[in-house]
Amino acid sequence: MSDRRALALFSLALASAVCVAALLARWAYGEAGAYDFLPWNLFLAWIPLMAAVTVYDRARRGTKLAHLLPLAAIWLLFLPNAPYLLTDFVHLGSRDDAPLWFDIALLGSYAWTGMLLAFLSIFAMQAVVRRAYGPVWSWVLVGVSLAASSFGIYLGRSLRWNSWDLLTRPGALFTDIQDSFVDPFEYPRAVGMTVALTIVLSTGYLTLYAFAQLGATERPHR
Repeated sequence: MSDRRALALFSLALASAVCVAALLARWAYGEAGAYDFLPWNLFLAWIPLMAAVTVYDRARRGTKLAHLLPLAAIWLLFLPNAPYLLTDFVHLGSRDDAPLWFDIALLGSYAWTGMLLAFLSIFAMQAVVRRAYGPVWSWVLVGVSLAASSFGIYLGRSLRWNSWDLLTRPGALFTDIQDSFVDPFEYPRAVGMTVALTIVLSTGYLTLYAFAQLGATERPHR
């Protein structure tokens, strides 16, 4: 494992630990069990990163991309769970057993960590596609994955679907997806959430990508 990757994974693990510690501190101060869904959402946010890192490693070892499609499908299926943490701010102000500023910091730490997990997983998958098919298709992957994640967040937040419902209740899930695409004007929330979140996530990813490239260009001159 390279030093850069080890540092990135350690930083994300540390951020996750801080998130959990903050929640435990809130339980000690206020009502135990408040926001107990956050650790589970954070766990789900790690799945796409682990899948993406596995795809990246196996592709570099020469595994054919066709053999990596199941892992890539797992990555895309669970990817919305990472930026989904951003929408947990809907719960802000729903409780009064702790200071509001602490709940802002708590939800913000989970949202920030989820966004980083999402972006790093996309970054790894983009590198795989760039190596195999070139930069144009790598950016197509980025755009599609961000838009799909945004629509997935709508499905989870508004319609209460989960990633595993694709396996347990595929018929009902595909019906809701089909309805949203066949007549999008009848589902303004779906369109609005998907477009707004795609813009927000794209801006965040492009910013992170720019900083990553800045570091890559400065390194040889040291």
